Amino acid sequence: MKRFLPASLFLPASLFGQTMLVLFAGLVISLLAGSWIYTNDREQAVRAVGGFAAAERIANLARLVRDAPADLRPRIIAGLSDRTFMLRLSPQPLPGSADDDDASVALSIKQFLMDALTLDAAHQPRVAASTIGVQHPGNGHFMMRRGPPDGGGGFGGFGAFRNLRASIPLPDGQWLTFTTALPEAGLTFTPQFMMSMIIMAIIVFAVSAWAVRRVTSPLASLATAAERLGRDMNAPPLPETGSTETRQASRAFNEMQVRLRNLIDNRTRLLAAISHDLRTPLTLLRLRAESVENANERDRMLATIAEMDSMVGATLNFARDEAVNEPRKSLDIVALTQSIADDMGDAGLAVEMEPAGSIVYEAHATALKRALTNLVENAVKYGGSAHVSASETPSFIEINIDDEGPGIPPDELKKVFEPFYRVEASRNSETGGVGLGLAIALSAIQAHGGELSLANRPEGGLRATIRLPK
Repeated sequence: MKRFLPASLFLPASLFGQTMLVLFAGLVISLLAGSWIYTNDREQAVRAVGGFAAAERIANLARLVRDAPADLRPRIIAGLSDRTFMLRLSPQPLPGSADDDDASVALSIKQFLMDALTLDAAHQPRVAASTIGVQHPGNGHFMMRRGPPDGGGGFGGFGAFRNLRASIPLPDGQWLTFTTALPEAGLTFTPQFMMSMIIMAIIVFAVSAWAVRRVTSPLASLATAAERLGRDMNAPPLPETGSTETRQASRAFNEMQVRLRNLIDNRTRLLAAISHDLRTPLTLLRLRAESVENANERDRMLATIAEMDSMVGATLNFARDEAVNEPRKSLDIVALTQSIADDMGDAGLAVEMEPAGSIVYEAHATALKRALTNLVENAVKYGGSAHVSASETPSFIEINIDDEGPGIPPDELKKVFEPFYRVEASRNSETGGVGLGLAIALSAIQAHGGELSLANRPEGGLRATIRLPK
């Protein structure tokens, strides 16, 4: 049983490409249909003119032979007859034949001859229009091809047949019979015709491409703005241009961006207010805890208060980092990462970085430094050491941070990016932190349009990978 490939494999992916494909198919079909109509109409016009000319010639020659003396008629007929227009005298008219394929055309010519020769009903001519060649008596054949009758009346239907026979009665009782072939329409698809069709197709296709591009470009801008909004909430508004529908979509997108920005600003202000309001009771609790005489109990209370204060501060910093409007500037990724490694190394932490060439990147310096610092600190805190490397490709910059720790269960690798989420089985809760370090790092990397992922290394330990698009 044959399997058919889905049509989507042969269609362009973009709306512009699909629309142009539909327009191109319609253009080809319309040009083919127009060419077919033109060909038929041209052939019919040639047949009409040729049929009318043949009918007039028959009428003129019939008058000439009819008015000539009887002894001169054979000489006149012999002089006028040739392979394409044959005349002969006979005592009988044209016999009826099954080859008379278009009676309506024959009737039209018959009526024309009666009017031209002023014949009455008692002396009607006989006319036959057929689609096959007719034997030339004694001189071979008319070489003509068969064509389908179209049944049209009048001279407009002459495209239906290829030869014409007519018998005209003479006053002495004899019949003058004419046999002729209608002219061929000739070559239809001439170089001039093909050139005109090609030029017309190019013009129509170019105008269609311009119109489709004008309609679809605002949609591409809308998609780009939506992607940019995910990285930068303070991105400039989308221009409200294009058709009515695209202007409405752009206006709705801009309004949504304003509402999202206001929502984040309100949340940041709310968290700042909560942080400020909580600092006062925490300070009072710390003062009261210090007056507790039991040293063991006092230390436990102070540790709990310090943990609460740290959690409030980390939450506020996380909210501020998401709403930050720091401008981008050029910096050396390798130099930035090396400075973080040197600072931690000077503090006695096991951090090292592989040598690498300069990698310049447009970044939010503070946010990117915070993300790298959090990842390196996590590697040292939970893995005992951090090994940092940086490299670049034509499309992105990659930074890897490896540790020597126990790693993270595979089903927890994505959950650790959630705020306040901690993996107790693999991370010691007594080492500090409130579960916001990875969330802050992910938010900063995504603000650059990049990706942050975690993976367990085959040789042991965890690898944090940052990819920043170039």
